Amino acid sequence: MQARGGQKVVLLGSYAPSLINFRGPLIAAMVARGHEVHAVAPDIDEDLAAKVRALGAEPVDVPLARTSMDPLGARVTRRALTALFRRIRPDVVIAYTIKPTVIGAAAARAAGVPRFIPLVTGLGYAFLGGLHPKRLLIRAAAIWMYRRAFRRSWFAIFQNEDDRRDFRRLGILPRSLPTGLVAGSGVDTDHYAERPQPPGVSFLMISRFLRDKGVREYGEAAVRLKREHPEVNVRLAGWLDESPDAVSQAEIDAMRAGGVECLGKLDDVRPALAACSVYVLPSYREGTPRSVLEAMATGRAIVTTDAPGCRETVVEGENGLLVPPKDADALFEAMRRFVLCPERAGEMGKASRRIAEAKFDVHRVNEALMRYAEL
Repeated sequence: MQARGGQKVVLLGSYAPSLINFRGPLIAAMVARGHEVHAVAPDIDEDLAAKVRALGAEPVDVPLARTSMDPLGARVTRRALTALFRRIRPDVVIAYTIKPTVIGAAAARAAGVPRFIPLVTGLGYAFLGGLHPKRLLIRAAAIWMYRRAFRRSWFAIFQNEDDRRDFRRLGILPRSLPTGLVAGSGVDTDHYAERPQPPGVSFLMISRFLRDKGVREYGEAAVRLKREHPEVNVRLAGWLDESPDAVSQAEIDAMRAGGVECLGKLDDVRPALAACSVYVLPSYREGTPRSVLEAMATGRAIVTTDAPGCRETVVEGENGLLVPPKDADALFEAMRRFVLCPERAGEMGKASRRIAEAKFDVHRVNEALMRYAEL
């Protein structure tokens, strides 16, 4: 693939802060190559708009609800995006998460955009198992919408091989559609600098409070660990979510009563990462978990699940431990191993930093993404 200079690019997401938190380095890299970048998402406030402009891109607010796909709302979004694409006339649209992908693909086709590229950052609620009728219905609808979107795509980018394989198995990926892999969203190893190990053993999880992130398993394992080793610090950072998969406030309160220190939503996670010796994310499935990459860059041992997206971050026994998803007992045992042998955290943390630099550095990731997009 051959890069072309001076192109018009639309980066389309469903959550405005992700334009900076997850895609800021990509925006800066595209601007540095001379491309005209439009960062598009709903609910862009003035503070975020200023940050986008500081990167050299143009922020554009569009109507898009994150947690529902009602036909009327989707129609309004499609019309707004079609009008926007016709005005901008982008050479390429890169969309991430399901709603920007499925609605953006239709708008890009209607507007005659030459290259529409979905970036699959994880499969989310619809694909995480379960036989509840509502989840089955959502899964069937998601597969149908994804199939239509991928038939309208020029290239598709995945963050792990499991997701790409499952999209092929489900008939979402047309055989003729070329695909590529990137190592997640990457991590800025300068911004997330390696930090000295804190004294003792302490654990941290950062997440939206969703069941599928493993928050319940973490709470159960953490409360049990606190009963056996009350001197160990176990912390949880994050926030309640409006998703149907959300954990309740009562459950968070029970974790707090059991000794888990709840830090709330953090504007800057680096001090919390520096204060822990082991980072834990018992998620059921991810694209590639950004919080784990940040912890690795900080130089922290990892405990995560042997699940798609998560397993890619750990070399078992070298920089961390893998446990089965949905298994609070296995999670407790993995955390307890660090309490009983605390020096392992420092050794594994150094390995995490090496892996972050070699595999997950954001500049490497963005280079690959721009190569796929011919930017």
